[in-house]
Amino acid sequence: MKKKYVPKSEIENRIIRLQKILPQENIEAALIIYKVDYFYFSGTSQNSVLFVPAEEKPLLMVIRDMARAIEESPLAQVVPLESVLGIPELIKEFYGIIPQRIGMELDVLPVRDYFRFQKMFPKTEIVDTAKIIKRLRMIKSPYEITQMKRAGEIGKMVYEEGCSILREGMSEIEFGGWLELAAKKHEHEGLIRVRSLNYEAYTWHVLSGPSGSIVSQADSPMGGAGLSPAFPVGAGTRKIQAHEPILVDFGICYNGYIVDQTRIYSIGELPEKFMKAYAASRKIESLILKETLPGKNTREIYEKTLRFAAELGYKDNYLGIPGKKSSFVAHGIGLEINEIPFMAAGQNFSLEENTAIAIEPKMVFPGEGAVGIENTILITSQGVEKLTACSEKILQV
Repeated sequence: MKKKYVPKSEIENRIIRLQKILPQENIEAALIIYKVDYFYFSGTSQNSVLFVPAEEKPLLMVIRDMARAIEESPLAQVVPLESVLGIPELIKEFYGIIPQRIGMELDVLPVRDYFRFQKMFPKTEIVDTAKIIKRLRMIKSPYEITQMKRAGEIGKMVYEEGCSILREGMSEIEFGGWLELAAKKHEHEGLIRVRSLNYEAYTWHVLSGPSGSIVSQADSPMGGAGLSPAFPVGAGTRKIQAHEPILVDFGICYNGYIVDQTRIYSIGELPEKFMKAYAASRKIESLILKETLPGKNTREIYEKTLRFAAELGYKDNYLGIPGKKSSFVAHGIGLEINEIPFMAAGQNFSLEENTAIAIEPKMVFPGEGAVGIENTILITSQGVEKLTACSEKILQV
C-alpha cells in the first residue's frame, strides 16, 4: 500500500508560517499537545508533544511509537519522551534555555494538565495559541485541497452506491452501515474529528421521515433519534418507508481531511411539499455561493439567508423548527469538521481565499421530515469551487 505521508515541503511551510507569527504575538515558542495540531505541524499522529521555537528547528518529543514517528514525520529533531515531566529538560538540552513565554492550545488543554504545566515551567508565562493555530489551519494549501478533493470523489461514489442499497423496510442504522461499508471500500477512514468537549461526530446521519425533525444535543437543524440515550443522535431503528424524505449527511475522511455533504434519497416520488422545500434550499445555497467571496462578512451572509428563507415562505422551517433552530448555515472544515470560519449568528469572520467551508441550508417540518443540501466548497479569488461532486438531484430509487 502506498504511504500517504505529508510532504516535507508542506510541513516546512507550516512551521515557517507559525514561526513568523509567534514573535508578532510576543510568544517565544509554541508547545503543541493537541493531536490534530501536532499532526498538522509534524506529519505524525503518534503520541507526541511538539515544541516550536520562534526561530530554531522544532523538536518532536515522542512518547509512543518512536519508530513510526521517525518514519512518518520529516522533522529533523525527533526524540523519545518517557514522560511529559521530561519536557523542560529536553527543551533546555536542545535550546539552552526555557522560554519565558510559551503558547499552548488553551481551548482544548484540560485544567488539570494546565496546572501541571505551570508547575513544570514555574518561571514561564503560558498563553493561548489556539486562535493562531486555527487561523493558520484555516487556509488550505494545494496539498490539502488535493486530499479534500479525493474525499469528495469518495463521497460521490458512496451516494451513488446508496441508490442500489436502499430499499423500503430496512432500518436507518442498517442503511447507514451499508453506506459506511461502501465508503471504507474507497479508503474512507471512518473517523470525523471535532474540536470540542462532550461532542462526538458520527461519520453519517440517516434520518428518514419524522426522524428528520428530531433534535438532539448538537447545534444542528436536526439530530435524529440515535440508538440509545448514550448516543442520542443519528440513525435509529426506524424502518424506512416509501414517499418520505431520507436525509443522509455523510462526512468523508481521507488521509485525515474531511468533506461534509448532505443529499436526499427517496423511494418513489416525494410529496410536492418536500420537493418545493428542497428547491428552496438549493436557491438559498445559490445565494450563499454567490456571496461567498474573499472579504465578505460571514454574519452578514448568514443574516441574508434568514431574510431570503422568509421571502421564500420558509421562515418557520429554515435551519430547524421554531424555538430549536440552528444558529449557523456553514462551517469551516479540514482536519476537523468544526473549523473556522462560521457563517452564523454573532460570528464576524472576513472570508479569505483558499478557505474550505461546508454550506448546509436545510428545512425541517415538525413530525414529518427534513430536506436540504450540503456541499463543501473552496473559496477562490474567482468565486467558489465545489469539492463535493455528487448529483444535487433527489436520489430517487
